[in-house]
Amino acid sequence: DFEQETHLFLASVFKEDRSILELFRADYKFVNERLSKIYEIPDVYGNRFRRVTVNDHNKQGLLAHGSILAITSYANRTSPVIRGKWVLENILASPPPPPPDNVPSLRRENEGGVLLTGRAAIEKHRENPVCAVCHNRMDPIGFGLENFDPIGKWRTEDAGNPIDSSGMLPDGTR
Repeated sequence: DFEQETHLFLASVFKEDRSILELFRADYKFVNERLSKIYEIPDVYGNRFRRVTVNDHNKQGLLAHGSILAITSYANRTSPVIRGKWVLENILASPPPPPPDNVPSLRRENEGGVLLTGRAAIEKHRENPVCAVCHNRMDPIGFGLENFDPIGKWRTEDAGNPIDSSGMLPDGTR
């Protein structure tokens, strides 16, 4: 269903000769009943896909599609790093350099065993200046997508804490 949603969306943008900006700010989605439940869109029933208006600007455009969010997440959690890297590579055509050898995996718990938010774990990881070089480009973009769970459902908390989806790009833009 996610794949079909994105296929229908892209086909509509190109067939209707829409602005390229429509990819990022379109106020509509193509959903069936299953997807409407994930996206919390009321009054959609059955398997047939239809175009519906999305009034919440946070859920508009291609980057709010479950297909994109799922391929840029792990099975059980989101990944601002993977999401940021995907946008750099596939949308901005500006991939980051490959990671150095022997990069340690993120620690999701602090020294006391308390579960960290994804953001806190990444911020701890990028305290290492070698890691920060790439993460300063990827992470702000990925943090901007953190309100989406691994399959595109909107959320406001991670590990019991409010999600901070803010970020600062390398040039200082918030």
